[in-house]
Amino acid sequence: MSIKKMTLTNISEVAEIERLCFSHPWSEESIKDSFDNPCNHFYISEEENKITGYIGLSVIIDEGYILNVAVHPDYQGMGIGKELVKYVNDFAVENNLAFITLEVRPSNEKAINLYTGFGFKKVGERKDYYSNPKENALLLTKYYISKKE
Repeated sequence: MSIKKMTLTNISEVAEIERLCFSHPWSEESIKDSFDNPCNHFYISEEENKITGYIGLSVIIDEGYILNVAVHPDYQGMGIGKELVKYVNDFAVENNLAFITLEVRPSNEKAINLYTGFGFKKVGERKDYYSNPKENALLLTKYYISKKE
């Protein structure tokens, strides 16, 4: 497996993973709009030239916001999500981010376990954030020690 920067040519495959993984997937147009934003960084995982997953991170000054993480259902349970989160975690350290934050469904125990394994902690909740089914969102954040003096 390899992880690399996403390109425009990857958008349709990423959109397909979105459709397979989420009840309200981002459209190809939404993904492209987000991809075109210079604050956003998207990375894909590949296995034998097939995209197996992706992660999006928005960076504003020294703050990171995970936009989405998804692994194709055929490749779930193989550690790909962990490698994608590790990649963004390493990016945060290398780029002196103060924190990374994200929202996750409380019912998504696998994702919560993944994030807490990297040191993310619950810092809040967003009421009725998700629909289909309606659910609050846990707000998880990982703070980094700033190297700035």
